[in-house]
Amino acid sequence: MDVPGLIDRLKTMGDPEALAGMARYNIRSDRSFGVSIPKLRKLGKELGRDHELAARLWAAGIRETMILAALVDDPDLITEEQMEAWVLDFYDWEVCDQCCMNLFEKTPYAAPKAVAWSARPEEFVKRAGFVLMARLAVSDKKAPDQVFEAFLPLIVREATDDRNLVKKEVNWALRQIGKRNLALNARAVTTARRIQKTDQRAARWIAKDALAELTGPAVLERLRAKEKSKDRPES
Repeated sequence: MDVPGLIDRLKTMGDPEALAGMARYNIRSDRSFGVSIPKLRKLGKELGRDHELAARLWAAGIRETMILAALVDDPDLITEEQMEAWVLDFYDWEVCDQCCMNLFEKTPYAAPKAVAWSARPEEFVKRAGFVLMARLAVSDKKAPDQVFEAFLPLIVREATDDRNLVKKEVNWALRQIGKRNLALNARAVTTARRIQKTDQRAARWIAKDALAELTGPAVLERLRAKEKSKDRPES
């Protein structure tokens, strides 16, 4: 596949008005054509899985080519070395999140990288670690609770990071773990209350926001219903 030709195509798909609005969401517009995510997903389906094309698209370093690379790459062919190289290329939260959600979380290295990256100092590497925690809590239906219990001390450890693009993902990871089932909800609530005692503004915000959702009736009723349906004998 001709990457320069794809770049020309992406330029025609771009929206100048979308570019103007990106700055409001902390998305860098100087490396973008303003192509919407739905359009990129449609193009990704058209291209199909292509590991070599993904590498060339990523190397182009444009928002659209990097997101498209994550959409067309083959998770079965991803190596730890590739993940470690790509994570250092994250330059804003959107590229970080799209790559983690569309590709990294589907690899067998997702949980170990979540643990390792959560301790890293780089803003988007750390963010990636917590994006993976949150996404695994939603998508990995077969993972045992112990996987997510192991994330909770890391959430406590990093809850004092007051960088906005980090603390929001620490909060997201805590909330998604707490919405997985009743047992993890109880552990996540305990974790949030522990964080709440920390004399740091970021930690207090993370705890308050998480507790508001995790102890609310909507979440608890859904989890209780889920537990009942799981225990109900099949007819």
